[in-house]
Amino acid sequence: MTKRPLAATPAEAGDRVRITAEFERTALLGILFGEFDRNLVAIENRLGVYISARGNRVQIEGEAEAAARARDVLTDLYGRIERGEDFDNGMVDAVIAMSAQPTLDGIIRHEPSDKAPTVMIRTRKKTIVPRAPSQVPYMQALGRDDVIFALGPAGTGKTYLAVAQAVSQLITGSVQRLILSRPAVEAGEKLGFLPGDMKEKVDPYLRPLYDALHDCLPAEQVERRIASGEIEIAPLAFMRGRTLADAFIILDEAQNTTIPQMKMFLTRFGMNSRMVICGDPNQVDLPIPITSGLADAVGRLEGLEGINVSRFTSKDVVRHPIVGRIVEAYEGPGS
Repeated sequence: MTKRPLAATPAEAGDRVRITAEFERTALLGILFGEFDRNLVAIENRLGVYISARGNRVQIEGEAEAAARARDVLTDLYGRIERGEDFDNGMVDAVIAMSAQPTLDGIIRHEPSDKAPTVMIRTRKKTIVPRAPSQVPYMQALGRDDVIFALGPAGTGKTYLAVAQAVSQLITGSVQRLILSRPAVEAGEKLGFLPGDMKEKVDPYLRPLYDALHDCLPAEQVERRIASGEIEIAPLAFMRGRTLADAFIILDEAQNTTIPQMKMFLTRFGMNSRMVICGDPNQVDLPIPITSGLADAVGRLEGLEGINVSRFTSKDVVRHPIVGRIVEAYEGPGS
């Protein structure tokens, strides 16, 4: 790899250091560096450092704190590659963001790279680890608390991590059923005008839940478990009158529930069950002046034993970085 010129070379700045990192398996460095060294370029641009490599040695030049963060990012990414974890462009940005959180034990590590992170969710298709600092306590709550409210904008992993935890508990036998639900609230369209029978009308509303399932389980297992009733995906209205025991229950887009609907859903809770209620309080599609059942429930229940409230912001978006900037623009002054 050849050095890439920067606008300002290390010699032009003061109080800079030079740090060297070594990696045992040179065969993995192509993945670590990325095509045309794009991962190294991303780290340079985000942290303001200068990186060059020769063989299995990487040299990082920059201000002391930034250079140390860059080393930690490269070490963390290398460990993930060694363990065979999923690696994509978003992972680089996520690890850079998390490197600013020195208390994230198990996420930014200095232990040997063959040690797995302390916070993870295992599914049939992948092992999922946090991609933002806020996901760490949320993932811990998913494995611990009875009722979890996850509040925040799109792209923060609220529903995806909940589905992953549900799948993990289903395949290990911790629960017998996985129930996924959303309110079929129209955003500018009326269900009655959509073509098809009831299933065909509501399936588009449930598509994000199907997508998350297929990301965690092979397609044939998803279909088989749906056919057997182990996995149920249904509109919120189908929950009325039931008691949901031995189940992991997820309600997505919960900001579009009314207060009576939310009360109905929460009181479906049965023995050996767990509920996750996901929603974005800033994206309510209910007609004015109807109050969102999500906001009402959080106000009533936050602080009660067994109930966790996890909040996310635009800074926690783990999709393309532009999504976070879009969310900030819509939620900023004048919005």
